[in-house]
Order: sequence, then C-alpha cells, then structure tokens
Amino acid sequence: MTAMTTNDKTLSRLGLAMRAGKLVSGDETVLKSIRAGEAKLVVIARDASDNTRKKVADKCASYGVELLTGYSRYDLGGAVGKPERVLFAVTDQGFANLVRESFVQHSEVENIE
Repeated sequence: MTAMTTNDKTLSRLGLAMRAGKLVSGDETVLKSIRAGEAKLVVIARDASDNTRKKVADKCASYGVELLTGYSRYDLGGAVGKPERVLFAVTDQGFANLVRESFVQHSEVENIE
C-alpha cells in the first residue's frame, strides 16, 4: 500500500463522515463539541496557527479527546469539498475508528519511506 493510497483513504473517510453529518468544522464549533462530549476524534491541519494548535490541544487534553495532525489545510478542505479547512471533530465513534485506523496506516507508511 502506498502513502498516496492510505492518504486518500483517510481523507475519503473524512469526506464520508461529513456527508453523513458526523463531522463538524471550525474553531468554535469543534471546541463546543469537545466541551459537550460529542467529539470522538479531532483532526487539525499541520499548518494551523500556533494559537489554534495550542487552544485545541489543551482542550483535547482536558477532555480526553484524541488529536491527530498530519494533513495540510488544503488536503483537509479537499476531503470535504471546500477550498481549505483547518479543524474537524468527528462526532461518531464508528467514523472516528475508521479515520484513526487509516491515519495510523498513513503514518506507518510515511515512516517507512
């Protein structure tokens, strides 16, 4: 399996979660979903601002929500049909597991290359 294939799988799963209504985006919406206990997994762009990264990382740590990073804002936006997106929260455990699984595969392939 190539990096592009696992990369596409993670991004397509994010897109599927968005179409299913199980993905929220935007700083305030994501932070609200974390505080409400709705966020099962948070994905942040690697090129997010330092302030956004710190704010989200602190909130995820406080509420015990896993935080993944590794894609650009353009990759994440493309996954959901938008020009760019920096931050997502997956609100369904099943979709969170799928995204996490393909993300881990993506990370393992990147480390091999």
